[in-house]
Amino acid sequence: MMARRKVAVAGVALSDCGRVDDATPYALHAQAARRALADAGLDRSVVDGFASAGLGTLAPVEVAEYLGLRPTWVDSTSVGGSTWEVMAAHAADAIAAGHARAVLLVYGSTARADVKAGRRTGTLSFGTRGPLQFEVPYGHTLIAKYAMAARRHMIEYGTTIEQLAQVAVQARANAALNPEAMFRAPVTVDEVLTGPMIADPFTKLHCCVRSDGGAAVLLVAQEYVRDCRTSPVWVLGSGESVSHAAMSEWPDFTVTPAAVSGRLAFERAGVRPSEIDFAEIYDAFTYMTLVTLEDLGFCEKGEGGAFVEKGRLRVEGGELPVNTDGGGLSAQHPGMRGLFLLVEAVRQLRGECGERQVRRTGGSLPRLAVASGTGGWFCSSGTVVLGAE
Repeated sequence: MMARRKVAVAGVALSDCGRVDDATPYALHAQAARRALADAGLDRSVVDGFASAGLGTLAPVEVAEYLGLRPTWVDSTSVGGSTWEVMAAHAADAIAAGHARAVLLVYGSTARADVKAGRRTGTLSFGTRGPLQFEVPYGHTLIAKYAMAARRHMIEYGTTIEQLAQVAVQARANAALNPEAMFRAPVTVDEVLTGPMIADPFTKLHCCVRSDGGAAVLLVAQEYVRDCRTSPVWVLGSGESVSHAAMSEWPDFTVTPAAVSGRLAFERAGVRPSEIDFAEIYDAFTYMTLVTLEDLGFCEKGEGGAFVEKGRLRVEGGELPVNTDGGGLSAQHPGMRGLFLLVEAVRQLRGECGERQVRRTGGSLPRLAVASGTGGWFCSSGTVVLGAE
């Protein structure tokens, strides 16, 4: 039996992001893919694995064809925002087992441009078939599901709306250090609280931005690292978990699948949450950040509000910088944002983030990071632990 190989992230990149009115989703996929290969310093001929979701009738076949790839390993897992952490886990397993040598993960979306041009409307519901048919008639929109979960946490644990607002304030503070972030102007707790109500208790700034953009991540077997232009970032451990589709089947609105995926990822990586230098967490809404911090073990259940209100999430002076690029709340959110978490985590571990660069005590670069994606309305979770050399 072949020994399992170590797996590294060799290249990462974003396409043009934010407001992109003159590109198709396919073009954003291609732009991100080219940039990730250039980042790694590898030719596309080395790529024999490909993973993509969210575009085309036969994803990822159509996207691979557009990119001129003929992969012998593919993945089209689609579980919402956690898709990319789950795909990264699958790709790492395939490479470690010798089924692929280099796997390219790519995503691209013109979610914002499509709405502006009238090609689509806002996503109020994921559909009306299957279990969802029993909830949709009552006006239970996508955002309402998150709002209900947040309200349950507030009732159970005394979490305040001001504490949730702090997540948005600190995400914006991190975005202010990121020249590529869509929104960089500072916001206050009062500004978050007095914004237009979207779904009680969420006002506008509790919700992610809508943007265009794409991202790509290239994972390779350890023997290819010596040919790469960049320093490797190693995949140390991963976990995935699904919970529910219908809200009526969710046992506890205050516990997400990250409680399982995080535990598995940390166990497999052989590290503890207390050893992590920074975290990239899916943040379509402020509550997602808070409850995921609890479920990953950075604080006890019910203590998320107290944890976030002291400025701990900031790059500048924070004990656990979270969403260092500004996250989906301020930087960009073109749909299934999980791949962007991996890109930012790798850039931070390589020390490439300029003004927003995370530093350990003493000024050294971070060594350990976690990226945790959430899909649906906390229906799925994928968590990946990454480490620098």
